[in-house]
Amino acid sequence: MTVLAIDIGGTKIAAALVDDGTLTHRAQVPTPQTSAQDAWQATAALITDTLSVGEVEAIGISSAGPVDLGAGAVSPVNIAVWRDFPIVARVAELTGLPVRLGGDGLCMALGEHRFGAGRDAQFLLGMVVSTGIGGGLVLDGLPYDGRTGNAGHVGHTVIELDGQRCPCGGRGCVETVASGPAMTRWARAQGWAGADARELAAAVGENDPVAVEAFRRGATAVAAMIASTAAVCDLDLVVIGGGVAKAGPVLFDPLRAALADYAGLTFLRDLRVVPAALGSDAGLIGAGALAL
Repeated sequence: MTVLAIDIGGTKIAAALVDDGTLTHRAQVPTPQTSAQDAWQATAALITDTLSVGEVEAIGISSAGPVDLGAGAVSPVNIAVWRDFPIVARVAELTGLPVRLGGDGLCMALGEHRFGAGRDAQFLLGMVVSTGIGGGLVLDGLPYDGRTGNAGHVGHTVIELDGQRCPCGGRGCVETVASGPAMTRWARAQGWAGADARELAAAVGENDPVAVEAFRRGATAVAAMIASTAAVCDLDLVVIGGGVAKAGPVLFDPLRAALADYAGLTFLRDLRVVPAALGSDAGLIGAGALAL
């Protein structure tokens, strides 16, 4: 069964035809930030063009959050022109097809669970460590939306009681310590002269002490968050993707070392943390699975 998958983000909007986890056609456009109508017209044109390639039976949408499943609406933090935008109704009206909406973290987790690194797990946290930190949960083999569709927002787990203000409005969120920009800001405040998280990861490979400490701090914050989430949800696997996660051992080695210190309960000792397998297509593949 072929479905249409849509992945809505602040930088790009992507669409694909998906057949059993395989992308048979893919296209994307930059996300307009000028007006709500401009963003919708770009999305509608992308959908129409993709549907001209092949017939589909349903549509799945992965969107940056927050989302409102009850209203079928999205208010992505990184698309300022869309607030309570009725994406489900607009897409259904355009196509005449059934539409299912999910947060981008949920779709990433579902994609990895069905077709990627999490195929042997029943209780899974999928997360992205990049410009921000997002996540989604698969519990007992099923995607878990929560009350509003925003379950799994692990980037806003509080790990510092008196920490910095977060763009979400809270304080001390893991995102304020462990996102790529947060680690870069901290390193620059300590005198490091690089520009971004990619350069910071490269500096770790050169044993720059500030870069090593920046990644250690970020990895420790992520480990504390994982231990807390795993204790609440009784997880057996955490799958991590995103730009910062591409640093590989630079992130995963200190993360696993810190996790061994935080995850003290006996039922957490077999918790595995692995890199994502689907890369930037995980959201589209998960949206396709959600449509089914």
